[in-house]
Amino acid sequence: MTEANDMVADIEALGDKLAQAKASITNRFIGQERVVDLTLAALLCGGHGLLIGLPGLGKTRLVETLSTVMGLDGNRVQFTPDLMPADILGSEVLDTAADGSRAFRFIEGPIFCQLLMADEINRASPRTQSALLQAMQEKTVTVASQDRPLGAPFHVLATQNPIEQEGTYPLPEAQLDRFLVQIDVAYPDRKTEREILLATTGEGDAQATQVFTAEELLTAQTLLRRMPVGDSVVELILDLVRAFRPEEADASPRVRETVAWGPGPRAAQALMLTVRARALLQGRLAPSAEDVIDMARPVLSHRMALNFAARARGDSLTDLIDSTAASLTGKKAAA
Repeated sequence: MTEANDMVADIEALGDKLAQAKASITNRFIGQERVVDLTLAALLCGGHGLLIGLPGLGKTRLVETLSTVMGLDGNRVQFTPDLMPADILGSEVLDTAADGSRAFRFIEGPIFCQLLMADEINRASPRTQSALLQAMQEKTVTVASQDRPLGAPFHVLATQNPIEQEGTYPLPEAQLDRFLVQIDVAYPDRKTEREILLATTGEGDAQATQVFTAEELLTAQTLLRRMPVGDSVVELILDLVRAFRPEEADASPRVRETVAWGPGPRAAQALMLTVRARALLQGRLAPSAEDVIDMARPVLSHRMALNFAARARGDSLTDLIDSTAASLTGKKAAA
């Protein structure tokens, strides 16, 4: 009983600290509470986020602010077609000592940090994009046959412009699956945009303050994985993920007609983690079915695709996810 009480106290304390972090972030990144929550959820789960939005919506500002508030050592890389893997990972150089002896020395690239912003990641070639695969999954990179661990924690927040596709290389499915969530950054509403204008065009600019340290974030990630998840929530996660696989025997006719390929087990793992993060951010001790429904779109939308016929008809993947999730929840409630 004491252990359970301790965990409850730890979760409540973490909830208070997260509220402070959100307040500090929104001091510089005004509005867009949904974006802030999803980005914080990715960090709490120890995962990576893919920010999708037009230029000028504050994505870079958000990542810079997160680096400060969460106490993380951050770097930014602007992805371009001529960017090479060594520009990200680092490389070995031959040094000559005063006595004439020579030895190779490794110079670390910008990936050796705790929070990496990969700006416009789809503008780099597939060869350069793939340099992030090992880092995102294993938190290490291999250079010159030597494994080199990255910072702890290590997170990638990548951005993409959803409109401009000229001179871009779409991310392959295997790399998209490495991102815990896809975060859509939309235009702010009129009230929020007015606040942005007044706050950012004066003499000074609002500053964020540090709330977490890297060690405290690691502790929070461990605590999140200890949060209990009820059997009904686990079953709903499984039902939801499996409902989008057209080859499943109990897949709906709509899914079979529209979905080319569905989400894999990593999607279910991502949902298990993110529903806990959402509960934490809202000050609750355990996730609910509502958390599963809310996290379905950011977790699943980049892990599945419509077939050609569905795209030609103009079908919407987000509408399919929302309607299927709502239908499953209704069936559970009726049962």
